[in-house]
Amino acid sequence: MNIDEWQDLKFGVIIHWGPYSQWGVFESWTLCQEPDPWCARPAQWADDPAGYQKAYEMLPETFDAPAFDPGSWAASCAAAGMKYAVFTTKHHDGFAMYDTALSEYKVTNTPLGRDVTREVFDAFRARGVSAGVYFSKPDWHSDDYWIRDRPHPDRFANYSPAEEPARWQRFKDFTHGQIRELLSGYGPVDILWLDGGWVREPREDLDMPALATEARSLQPQILVVDREVHGPQEAYRTPEQTLPDEVQPFPWESCITLGPMWYTAGPDETYKSVTEIVHLLCRVTVRGGNLLLGLGPDHTGAIPDAVHQRLAGIGAWLDVHGGAIYGTRPIAPFERDGLLFTAKDRDVYAIGLLAAEQDLPTEISFHWPGEKPERVDLLGVDDAVAWRWQASLDTHGSQMISVTMPKALIEHAYVLALRY
Repeated sequence: MNIDEWQDLKFGVIIHWGPYSQWGVFESWTLCQEPDPWCARPAQWADDPAGYQKAYEMLPETFDAPAFDPGSWAASCAAAGMKYAVFTTKHHDGFAMYDTALSEYKVTNTPLGRDVTREVFDAFRARGVSAGVYFSKPDWHSDDYWIRDRPHPDRFANYSPAEEPARWQRFKDFTHGQIRELLSGYGPVDILWLDGGWVREPREDLDMPALATEARSLQPQILVVDREVHGPQEAYRTPEQTLPDEVQPFPWESCITLGPMWYTAGPDETYKSVTEIVHLLCRVTVRGGNLLLGLGPDHTGAIPDAVHQRLAGIGAWLDVHGGAIYGTRPIAPFERDGLLFTAKDRDVYAIGLLAAEQDLPTEISFHWPGEKPERVDLLGVDDAVAWRWQASLDTHGSQMISVTMPKALIEHAYVLALRY
């Protein structure tokens, strides 16, 4: 797809999952000895990083996941209104969630014994959802990235590629080879979402121009994302767990988790509410971005019921109000008088965010710098709304639109459609 088509999609899902889900720990990061809280090991290994790494790397031996059902994942995400899915084919720990021929550290060598990536992509495509490959550029399992008999105190390769060029060339060939597998044997892939932004030139040069060129030769429609590098191979930017304050002049996507983390920690996990996600999606959209919502199945392979419930609630709102989201672009004044504005063709949408249990206001008034619309509708309500156009200009050259709101039950956010 091209970047305009991707910007039209607005809402996607990124799914992190792997053997680490059996412990409910951070994906990969507990292998890293940096002082950040997400790198903290479980208490019994707090002072034994080598012992922890050995135990962590044995997790595939018990990875069974009897409830793994990618069809249910895809059905729930599609019903939520998600248009593209990015699946973690390999995170920093180096464990491949697909049947790579270049490593034995892979999901088909576990008790689960299934090519998870293939099944996930097939299930999502069957629901009309585009497939995207998440792939980690670093690989902490590879002896050509983290050499086993040398300390690896941080996320970087624990040797100098300039001083050991043959070793680094092996790693580069291995990385290119695994990406080639994913882009030549798993059907149409619309996004290559490369993580691990510290793997970049000059120190850890993977020859991104060559990698991106090959990716596009294998999948001509693909968007290549070299996260955090902000170079020529980054089709769009990907702020994590945040969103910009203003409209951005470039394509972008916020990747934000439904729960506290990218993984599911256990049955007592807490999640953002439907209202929070709907509001987040609206705020991202009005700033010109896409929302990539992060979630993870539990250790059995099931998406928790609480996640399914939230996805259903988001989808119910989008079924009625999606016209104000999909295919739109920001329009000035973007945010004003408590409303968020998007536009598509000859329609302008004014989105009002509602707090939980909040009733619709009886009247909405806002300044509008454009022409007088032909009509004003409230999405999801069949009855016509009464509105008036006040011709007096304010100091910003705007005129006032006032809308008398009907008595109607609308959850999360309402949308006024200004038709021209």
